[in-house]
Amino acid sequence: MNLASIRADVAVLDELLREIAQRPVDVRDPDWQANLRRAPAPVEEAGVAAEAAAALEALLDAYEKGGPSIREEVRAVFRDFPSFRWAAHLPAEWESVAEFRRGLMHVSAMDQGDDPRDQLMRIWWLCHRARSRGIDVEPVLREVADLSSDVDRYGFGSVRTRIMRGLEIHDLG
Repeated sequence: MNLASIRADVAVLDELLREIAQRPVDVRDPDWQANLRRAPAPVEEAGVAAEAAAALEALLDAYEKGGPSIREEVRAVFRDFPSFRWAAHLPAEWESVAEFRRGLMHVSAMDQGDDPRDQLMRIWWLCHRARSRGIDVEPVLREVADLSSDVDRYGFGSVRTRIMRGLEIHDLG
C-alpha cells in the first residue's frame, strides 16, 4: 500500500472540492437546510465521487491494517486536506457489524476533524444505528478505540476516549 500515492490523489481531490467546501451558506435564508439537502453531494457536484470513494477506502484500509506509524500518516492526510475530509463519506445506509466498524474507523482516522462535538454526535449516531440492528457495539468500540489516537487536540478528550463514549445510550430520535 503506497500512502504517498494515496496522499497525492487526495491532494488533487481536495483542490477540486475546495471551492464547494468553502462556499458560504446563508443561514438567514429560511430554506437553507432544505436547499443543502436537495443539493448533490459535494463529490458528485465536483465530478469526483468514484475517485473520492476509492481514496477514502484506500486510506481506511491502510489505517485498519497498518501499524501506529501508518495510522498517524493517515490521520495526517485527513488533517492536511480538510475539503476532502469534509466531502468524502462512507455510505449512510448500512446494516452489518463490518460496516459499523468501518464507520468507526473513519471517525478514528479523521482524528477529531474540525469539531470534536460533531464527531461525538457521529459516534452516538453510529452506535444508535448499530444497536437498532442488534449489533453488540462494545467489542467493536473497544477494538477501534485501541487503534485510535490518545491525543486531545481541542480540550474535549482524545478520539480514543470519545469512541468509548459510544457506550453511552442517547435518544437520537
